[in-house]
Amino acid sequence: MSDQTPNLALPFIMPAQAQKHVTHNEAIERLDMIVQLTLESIGATVPPVVPGEGQAWALGAAPTGDWSGQGGNIASWRGGGWLFVAPREGWMAWVKDAAELQVLTGGDWTTLASAGG
Repeated sequence: MSDQTPNLALPFIMPAQAQKHVTHNEAIERLDMIVQLTLESIGATVPPVVPGEGQAWALGAAPTGDWSGQGGNIASWRGGGWLFVAPREGWMAWVKDAAELQVLTGGDWTTLASAGG
């Protein structure tokens, strides 16, 4: 048996596991980040100086600073640190700076709809 779910990579609580609340809380954090996904922007490479709790960015291929080595992932500021999640084909997100609903397809975020039409 795997130690995580196949689609969202949520951690399972394993038999006889110590500190079960840690695994449970990690799963809740990931769900809070992914469900109704809202991104500040797509292709970000430089972390913001003062990120807001829960803000998220789709990272570009070669991000720097605290995001270094996380290219292509989604970065979300949570509890004073960065949480990184690899997006999967078909995920949708509202992208704030573009005012568009976008979907990840073929490894790229593409527009489904915009606020203007």
